[in-house]
Amino acid sequence: MLALAALPALGNFMGGVTAELVRVSERTLSLALHLAAGIVLAVVGLELMPEALDSPAPWVPIVAFVVGGAAFIGLERAIGSIHRRVGGQQGDTGPLAIYSGVAIDLFSDGVMIGTGTLLDPRLGLLLALGQVPADLPEGFAAVATLRKAGTPRRVRLVMSLAFAAPILLGAALGYFALRDAPELATLSVLALTGGILTSVVVEEMISEAHEGKTSRLDPLFLTGGFALFALISVYLA
Repeated sequence: MLALAALPALGNFMGGVTAELVRVSERTLSLALHLAAGIVLAVVGLELMPEALDSPAPWVPIVAFVVGGAAFIGLERAIGSIHRRVGGQQGDTGPLAIYSGVAIDLFSDGVMIGTGTLLDPRLGLLLALGQVPADLPEGFAAVATLRKAGTPRRVRLVMSLAFAAPILLGAALGYFALRDAPELATLSVLALTGGILTSVVVEEMISEAHEGKTSRLDPLFLTGGFALFALISVYLA
């Protein structure tokens, strides 16, 4: 199960390595962030929330989704506090928030892979393989944003490798901790994650994409990212 979860983590890392090897202009970064934002919105809209709302008490996951927005506020404040303590400029927390958002998305991938493997190992394999092409642009966008912010390359590489932690943690939680938990608790975790991810996309990814030079193709990449994950969800997962 953990080996399956490592596949999307590898895809994410390869996306980060690509961002290290190519020149990333402001327009390229904007396109990458819009593509990643479309993918994350599709994860929430096509995977997390439909699954969460398939509950005998749908109002509970819906409340959990709103709580996810509140959790994002707490996450943003925590990032800002840590950033100021290490000498960063106030308000310059976008790259770290985007990194955290991608990490949370990987955590949700891990939960789905862990619970899917528990139901059927073949389902776990399909879920893991299906996430790989979606995680490539997310890894690229996260590392490219850190690169633009001036984060040292050694730190960027370590942070890119660290993306393996949330997906492995999520997979272990889905396989071991949630196996005996009430279904409503599992669905609420998915909805909570969806609320955090939606907030990250709107408040950080899109905002960061529009801080520099943008491209006329940004809306196409946003909808293309959504369509990409939809194709993956339908044909691979």
